[in-house]
Amino acid sequence: MKTVKDYIRTIVDFPHEGILFRDVTTLFADPRGFRMAIDQLLSPYAGLRIDKVTGLEARGFILGGAVAHQLSTGFVPIRKKGKLPGRTIAQDYKLEYGEAVVEVHDDAFLAGEKVLLVDDLLATGGTAEAGIKLIERLGAEVVGCAFVVDLPDLGGRTKLEKMGMEVHALCSFEGF
Repeated sequence: MKTVKDYIRTIVDFPHEGILFRDVTTLFADPRGFRMAIDQLLSPYAGLRIDKVTGLEARGFILGGAVAHQLSTGFVPIRKKGKLPGRTIAQDYKLEYGEAVVEVHDDAFLAGEKVLLVDDLLATGGTAEAGIKLIERLGAEVVGCAFVVDLPDLGGRTKLEKMGMEVHALCSFEGF
């Protein structure tokens, strides 16, 4: 029987030499694989109060939207700087090669709301950390962080767990 990991292909030397890119588009393209991933992402949160699901740009939108639909909740995108109309709040974070900024609408979450953060891949945890900070700045609470792939060698899970976050990943790959 296939697992979620079986649907993910590895592309060698993308986007740079020495990188093993874990490509989830093959998972998304397969109806059984995609359904399996969505079901497994939301499974630990079934029966919990979740007011909104948030997805990190860009593949987190695909997963988060589907999870929100299954949980009958709203969906909130956390986007790269300059992509959202209206008033936003921003959070910068570190990348291997510099810094980046993500934003969310300043009215996306209400104080006290319970939020599930969803993305395709957890690497260093920088983007997820920035997303968590945005959610918390608006007074909402992150009840969990769900990912399809964890790259444990890059330390993202440890970073999020040190922030007090519950991390759920469907599979992991060693290396970079």
